[in-house]
Amino acid sequence: MAHFAESARSFARSCRGRLIWLAAAAGIVLLYFLLRPWTAGMDFLIRYVTTPWKRGMSWACSLLPFSAAELCWALLILGVPVFITLTAVQIVRRKGGRLVLLFRRLSLLAAAAVSIYAGVCLLWGVNYYGKNFSDQSGLAAAPVSADQLEQAAVLFAGLVNESAGSVERDENGLFCVSRESILEDYYDLYDKIAEEYPFLGRNLPQPKLMFFSRLMSILDFTGFFFPFTGEANLNADSPAAFFPSTLAHEMAHQKNIAPEQEANFVAVVTCIRSGKPAYVYSGALLGYVHLANALYEADRTRWEAVSELLCAEARADLSANNAYWAQFESPVSDAVQSVYSSFLQSNGQELGMKSYGACVDLLVAYFIGG
Repeated sequence: MAHFAESARSFARSCRGRLIWLAAAAGIVLLYFLLRPWTAGMDFLIRYVTTPWKRGMSWACSLLPFSAAELCWALLILGVPVFITLTAVQIVRRKGGRLVLLFRRLSLLAAAAVSIYAGVCLLWGVNYYGKNFSDQSGLAAAPVSADQLEQAAVLFAGLVNESAGSVERDENGLFCVSRESILEDYYDLYDKIAEEYPFLGRNLPQPKLMFFSRLMSILDFTGFFFPFTGEANLNADSPAAFFPSTLAHEMAHQKNIAPEQEANFVAVVTCIRSGKPAYVYSGALLGYVHLANALYEADRTRWEAVSELLCAEARADLSANNAYWAQFESPVSDAVQSVYSSFLQSNGQELGMKSYGACVDLLVAYFIGG
């Protein structure tokens, strides 16, 4: 018994730093869950803590020719299996104290994991509980009728048709504006909408193209915002027609628009208001897709009538987009999207991944009115 007590004290001493680290990280997570209903407190953190961090990091990382976020993910994905393997080898080779070694390594892994989650809560989660886009803009999203959906879908079909001929197309009639030119044209993208909604102002560093973009497609992602580095990251492999609106969407996240439906709405309006042909077309196409999907659920007869209005070029782009993503349908992509949907729901987004399409209420309110 004395030997066991001494071993326990020795273990506690050797792991004291890690246990304090773990307790501190867990405390941050606990405080986040306790205080997140406090909107004023979340706004304070957003304004004075997380936003300065993300902006500073984004400009620092802009000096790198690659995505720091992608490097972080690569190190994490490769590092965890290596850590586990080395731990297993050392335990097997060790003649004594195996249990102590195992607990020491597990405490280190737990402290790191909880710290990462605490960072996500502090640097990103708070944005779900501060003032949202509707609070800041005064644009309220209300339930819409089938008539309003049809009217908005017809409007967007017209916008798509008007802009479809103003973008470069390949020999198959598909959107082929280069991603390089789209990225080069990003700088003043938000200028027009910032005149209407000043809180969307401030220039930000250029979004980064992902090296492992094909892997992103396998996981069913067109882009993501990484709060630790403040970078907007884009899939360079997926069909180009939605690349401009995806860029605008991830930049909306950079500007603290957290809910996906609001980021989609901001992306659509930003692109259309920008006056940049590639962005206008992509934003109009994204808006049409969400409105048409909602109309399909509400009234398929009306949806069929509206879909007939869409020009051949847009139909080709949508078909190419659907064919591209169909090849990646798998249990892996389903599992990843299920995990991400659960993350959204844990942050008050009850619709999960379906919240990406809930921007229709805002689109109707903005373009059609009550």
